[in-house]
Amino acid sequence: MKSVEEQMKIIAKGAKEIVGEEELRNKLARAVTEERGLIIKLGLDPSAPDIHLGHSVVLRKIRQMQELGHRAVIVIGDFTGKIGDPTGKSKGRVALSDEQVKENAKTYTDQIFEIVDKEKTEVVFNSSWLKKLDFEEVIRLAASVTVARILERDDFSERYKNNVPIGLHEFFYPLMQAYDSVALKADIEIGGTDQTFNILMGRSLQKWMGLEPQAAVFMPILEGLDGVEKMSKSLGNYIGIHEPASIMFKKVMEVQDSLIIRYYELVTDEHPDKVIEIKKELEKGKNPRDVKYELARIITSLYHKEEVEEAEKYYREAFINKGIPEDIPELIIDLEKDNLAGIIPRLTEEKYISSGSDFRRLLAQGGISLNGEVLTQGDLDQVLICGDVLKIGKKKFARIIK
Repeated sequence: MKSVEEQMKIIAKGAKEIVGEEELRNKLARAVTEERGLIIKLGLDPSAPDIHLGHSVVLRKIRQMQELGHRAVIVIGDFTGKIGDPTGKSKGRVALSDEQVKENAKTYTDQIFEIVDKEKTEVVFNSSWLKKLDFEEVIRLAASVTVARILERDDFSERYKNNVPIGLHEFFYPLMQAYDSVALKADIEIGGTDQTFNILMGRSLQKWMGLEPQAAVFMPILEGLDGVEKMSKSLGNYIGIHEPASIMFKKVMEVQDSLIIRYYELVTDEHPDKVIEIKKELEKGKNPRDVKYELARIITSLYHKEEVEEAEKYYREAFINKGIPEDIPELIIDLEKDNLAGIIPRLTEEKYISSGSDFRRLLAQGGISLNGEVLTQGDLDQVLICGDVLKIGKKKFARIIK
């Protein structure tokens, strides 16, 4: 196993917060000494969405921890799903039937195993232990938490303030999820920041029952292609893991520049040290489109390893080359002068233009285009990326190489 510090670096990459960090270090130290993996718990509501990159954030983190030698236990909430989850909306979620739970669980796990390591994953149903609890045990569990603590949960608090009915059974939902951690003796529970209350309840209940509390790793909610709202199919700002490679590649190229590092941290398995290097390169002025191009290759290859080259070729032909001749000369430019205005001296040197004023005259006449799109005077600060094709006049082409 890797050292505790190396493991902590990988586990913490992209995480919003780790509760019980010192306890986690101690758990990892024992795991290294005893050469055994820790138990990572992930609780899933069996509502079976089609997984997109937003859902993959937690799953990729589990995969990274599996690569460190730990074991994942996926808890399908079949028992809790049949009761109904307080969703944070104005009323409780409709309970699911046995058939719906089983069907959804299979859909879920089929998709999950496209990301997590199936050989290092156990899938369990929480009905295995919850339906065995007798009424006395349920009352004892209820004694571990106060009504005031339950009402700290945002959705309960809002509904209570607005006089929206709350069923007594709904109070048991976070308690039952917490008991899952007790039944599994989980070392780590991972989830999104929207699961903070439930996951910390698991930690509290383990302490109350005399067990070593689980560490809690909270992953942030991933913004979608609009750069503002969380990734969601209903908002149309998502990248689905089952979308064709060419579509996935194109969509990654549409990610906001400000989110490049966030996507590297949350939806790739790149080492934290590499992500730090990429961040430094961007701060030094490296073209974001170059970095995003590599990001598109990395993300697409995670789900379409055999098709990534074809996806890249399709993107270049459809969105960059746009019918430009294949056999055109290359123009090597200086990274320090990679905008349109900065390469004018190189264009003069290579006889594409006679002078800077000649270039600006052509620009004013609509005689300069980049990847098939006509440029104007306002585009002089346009940053060029490796592979861009510049057309000067009617017949001169140059493929930009950095």
